[in-house]
Amino acid sequence: MPRFDSPRLLADIGGTYARFALEIGPGEFTQMASLRCADHADFHAAVRAYLQGLSWQDGGAQQIAHAAIAIANPVEGDRVRMTNYHWQFSIDEMRQRLSLDTLVVVNDFTALAMALPRLAEVDVHQVGGGQARRPSVIGLLGAGTGLGVSGLIPAGEGWIALGTEGGHVNFGPRDEREMDILKFAWKTLDHVSYERLISGPGLELIYKALADRNGVTTEPLQAPAITQRALEDGDALCLETLEVFCGLLGTCAANLAVTLGSLGGIYIGGGIVPRLGEYFDRSPFRERFEDKGRFRDYVSAIPTFVITAEHATFKGASAILENQLRNLQASPGSAILGQIRRARSELSPAELRVADLVLAQPRSVLNDPIAEIARAAGVSQPTVIRFCRSLGCEGLSDFKLRLASGLTGTVPVTHTQVNTNDSMLELGAKVLGNTASAILQVRSHLNRDTIDRAIDMLLSAHRIEFFALGHYGVVAQDAQFKFLRFGMPCGAYTDPRLQLLAADVLREGDVAVVISSGGRLPELLSVVEKAQERGAKVVAITASQSPLAKKADVTLIVDHIEDIATHLPMVSRILHLLVIDILAVGVAMRRSPDSIAALTVGGEDDDGKTARGASTAAPGVSMASPLARLTSHSR
Repeated sequence: MPRFDSPRLLADIGGTYARFALEIGPGEFTQMASLRCADHADFHAAVRAYLQGLSWQDGGAQQIAHAAIAIANPVEGDRVRMTNYHWQFSIDEMRQRLSLDTLVVVNDFTALAMALPRLAEVDVHQVGGGQARRPSVIGLLGAGTGLGVSGLIPAGEGWIALGTEGGHVNFGPRDEREMDILKFAWKTLDHVSYERLISGPGLELIYKALADRNGVTTEPLQAPAITQRALEDGDALCLETLEVFCGLLGTCAANLAVTLGSLGGIYIGGGIVPRLGEYFDRSPFRERFEDKGRFRDYVSAIPTFVITAEHATFKGASAILENQLRNLQASPGSAILGQIRRARSELSPAELRVADLVLAQPRSVLNDPIAEIARAAGVSQPTVIRFCRSLGCEGLSDFKLRLASGLTGTVPVTHTQVNTNDSMLELGAKVLGNTASAILQVRSHLNRDTIDRAIDMLLSAHRIEFFALGHYGVVAQDAQFKFLRFGMPCGAYTDPRLQLLAADVLREGDVAVVISSGGRLPELLSVVEKAQERGAKVVAITASQSPLAKKADVTLIVDHIEDIATHLPMVSRILHLLVIDILAVGVAMRRSPDSIAALTVGGEDDDGKTARGASTAAPGVSMASPLARLTSHSR
């Protein structure tokens, strides 16, 4: 089995215990330890205690570069605050204090969800009937210190994990006994969620409520003692407590199943249910799960599993860490950090110092004011602004918004390679998935200021000329068709000789729109130079940091790298067409909201006849012409 260059630190942090392990190779965990949270002042102290207790072969300690932490609370932004314990910390500060290159922090049930596709049959135990459909949505919940809820959605060859706080939905009683339990809980709680009852503290609350209901005086018991007395001693009140607990869990699991449409099954994790053993099989859990009225048949077909694997959360945290590292290294275009890496060779020495700071301390930059960023990078504040604008951002605020989206803990949609043995259905799904992923990436790079400026230029232009070469010629022609519908003088040029001639007759007040995927073709760069010599403005639709992007007056960024093995532009051409659509719709709306009709009239109705609105098209353009049938647009 291959080994990692350095061990990876994995942790599963709950409200009671902090579990740690080192992963030295894919799925190969070692030196596992469980520490009581109460024995350590904070998260950093617990990690240090674990690291100091490690034993290393060959004498010396090894450097740990990457770590993934699964923690029992929502993870949003840099600041982590545990829901059921007092620990809190800054992710970036913790990364620096632990001398890590990468620190990924995720919700513990998000990590457990990502482990589900990696579990073998021996790692789970089915309770009741039902048959999982593959691939389908999978639901996950589990009781421990709290009630964790998550799910998995199939996405191409991978999965998207849901980071939810579904344990905090309102508890709804089913019978008089559960109503009495709710009334008892209301004596001390304003809001009674399922987590208040389906958890370790919940077992204790149910026990007290049943004692009160039955008029029994009992000694205070903690959850482990309640479970032990029920299973080993046959204590009547403790058995009734477990019965209620498992019934509530069944209802909660069924609610999750119908909410998510979890035809792939419902999985039960956490620290309580796996310890119930055979009792859970004969408990009211499955009966309550199927007790769904008109939807009984629906939920009865959904299987339920108890996760018995000992290190499932570690497997999920490892998968998320591996995915994040792969995205950073192999797919740098998936976030603005990747854009910075690509742009390094094009930056000035001062801007490069800002880039290095962002790459080294992204979360600090996210939170610091411009003065602190400039001081840390050793540059002036205007240099920080220039750096942001060189990446296509309006300024520091816009840059921080994009940086924040790139630092989230979600697993992004990634490119899926088409294989020669794919079926036609798989091929179609992959092509559509790859295109959708690329569109979402371009959407994250859209810059309001540059779009506004480009639309302003087009609206005030005496004439608009579109220039493109090769396979992108259809983009220029599509743009010409759209703007002719507005009655705006324009042309499209896809031949290099005609392009130079057309650029040579441009004048002040005209706009040249130059469309190029790479932005490096000398023929198009010559068009830009000639157009600007004549006093015309240039709008470029191209890649960031390209020569064309730097020469243009306004640049609309479209960063997408095609698979060079195909030698054909596919996805990138669609992205350029969409940018043309954005400009066309923007121009139409600025001129008059009604002018958007110019993009939709002239097609055919359901009977194949020419639409009646054709005669109301933009002035000077007959919608009976061949151009009228070549494009359409939805309002």
